Amino acid sequence: MNVVANVYRGEQIESSHLGHIAVVDQHGNLLYAYGDPDRLTYARSSMKPLQAIPIVETGTADRYQLEPADLSLCCASHSGEPRHRTRAMSMLERAGQPEATLQCGTHVPRHEESYKELIRVGKPLTPVYSNCSGKHAGMIATATHMGEDVASYHLPEHPVQQRILDVVADITGYPREKITLGTDGCGVPVHRLPLANYAWAFAKLAKPEVIDNPVRQLAAKRIVDAMVAHPEMVGGESRYCTDLMNAFGGRIFGKAGAESVYCLGDRERGIGIAVKIEDGGARAIYPVVNEVLRQLGIGMDGALEALHTYTNPTITNMSGNVVGRVETTFQLQQENRTIC
Repeated sequence: MNVVANVYRGEQIESSHLGHIAVVDQHGNLLYAYGDPDRLTYARSSMKPLQAIPIVETGTADRYQLEPADLSLCCASHSGEPRHRTRAMSMLERAGQPEATLQCGTHVPRHEESYKELIRVGKPLTPVYSNCSGKHAGMIATATHMGEDVASYHLPEHPVQQRILDVVADITGYPREKITLGTDGCGVPVHRLPLANYAWAFAKLAKPEVIDNPVRQLAAKRIVDAMVAHPEMVGGESRYCTDLMNAFGGRIFGKAGAESVYCLGDRERGIGIAVKIEDGGARAIYPVVNEVLRQLGIGMDGALEALHTYTNPTITNMSGNVVGRVETTFQLQQENRTIC
């Protein structure tokens, strides 16, 4: 079995997580793998950096004077902190659209204090608290800029989503007609394709000069530059995406996806990494990503030490006593083939 992590209670294994890993360079060479690197996968929010590219390509970002922090928020699954909500609202205002235009729905934000404040003042949750409100604000701004219907921007047939589908097919190197669409938690289309192609996409984002389209090449660079310059917008306080990019100081960019997906790119080596935990269990994903980096010799200069709380984390009981741990248990296998 392709076990990537075991969960210990005391010194006994209580549970195990299966997983799949692909490491690909910018030219599409599968370098390392574990499990099934071709597993068809919905990457969920890990695709947000690709979904943000048309915001730049269409001229939307320039027209509405979107700053790097705004573009970073467009790639976010944010915690709903005040800085996230304020910036999402500002993007909507610059496009002349109200919060009610957001089609992402809402949920209790990760930022507990923001939720408690709503309760204290007796106000309801609104869509800007959604962790996807930045992405949706960018989509709304794009539809507005292009003179397209705004109310249906989230539907698969809308030009906003069709442009995104074109970008996903191009950057992942996977035929457009073979991409299966589902509906993400926030209501927009989500794309299903092989895990290795996601890794290739992030390798291209890491080295955008390999992208043939010069406009797309510059847009990709602008998006990644924004993410690493403002990692606090991608996640928030005590969030792995933010902590990862802070620890690597611009070398690494990464994005989590629901159901335990993680994609990241190494701008120094020009490689992309994609990980999927088979059961969708979130507790295994960050330890596995850290272990992949360790096995690749990335972050040995102290960056991984800065992320030590995510490496084989302890499990505590309700009294705060340590009763177990999550421990990674896999070895990357060297590969030698080109993905397609």
